[in-house]
Amino acid sequence: MIGDIVTVTVDRPLGSAHPDYPEMIYPMNYGYIEGIMAPDGEEQDAYILGVSQPVKQFTGRIIAIVRRADDIEEKWVVCPEGQHFTKQEIAELIRFQEQYFQSEILMEV
Repeated sequence: MIGDIVTVTVDRPLGSAHPDYPEMIYPMNYGYIEGIMAPDGEEQDAYILGVSQPVKQFTGRIIAIVRRADDIEEKWVVCPEGQHFTKQEIAELIRFQEQYFQSEILMEV
């Protein structure tokens, strides 16, 4: 799926608070891919990188998968076509949420 183009419905726009942890503010747009079910029974979650304003929907390329060793969920990392991020850049950008999990970032070589 890395390299695929997907459309993310944003339910937690940049600058919004996490619904269960209001002190956690999203430094990026975050949402789900409608119609693709994740192992947790919910629609597939995705981080959106490279977009600097809140959006309601975004179409971009999957550049990485965040696999959690201590959770059933995976997160997809989506960005605008033609933009690139390193593993280290992705790790720093998603740390606000992934710091609570043991996760690894999978990317194409």
